[in-house]
Amino acid sequence: MTTTPSHPASRLPRPVLHHPANVAMMERRANSMQLRVADAITTFAGSMKFVYVHIVVFAAWMLFFEKSPWPTLTLVVSLEAIFLSTFVMIGQNRQATFQQAKADHDFVESELELKTNTDLTRQIHILTTELHRRVLSQDGDGQH
Repeated sequence: MTTTPSHPASRLPRPVLHHPANVAMMERRANSMQLRVADAITTFAGSMKFVYVHIVVFAAWMLFFEKSPWPTLTLVVSLEAIFLSTFVMIGQNRQATFQQAKADHDFVESELELKTNTDLTRQIHILTTELHRRVLSQDGDGQH
């Protein structure tokens, strides 16, 4: 069994390269207070901490603070659902914007690559044609 020596640098984490559309989106988020607040809320609301906090708060509310918690609890939960669904839609809109920016960037890059490949293919064709012409002209002169 052959072992490959492990170089210390090979164990270092590689830098994460982000898509240009993702970099632009992160910069826009970092520069907007509203987006930072929305990100913080959706990050918390999408976590298990959010679930645990609600279990504790609602259980305490129903057991210790109100004799008949259902009318007020229903109102609070309904209002919270309205706001959370709004934050979900904000997140979906941001995701759609990112996907569109990424698709646009990828389209431009693929078109540029197609043009480059076409140009290279044309240049190869010209060089190949010239090479064949020279080889054939040498054969016609009786040179080998």
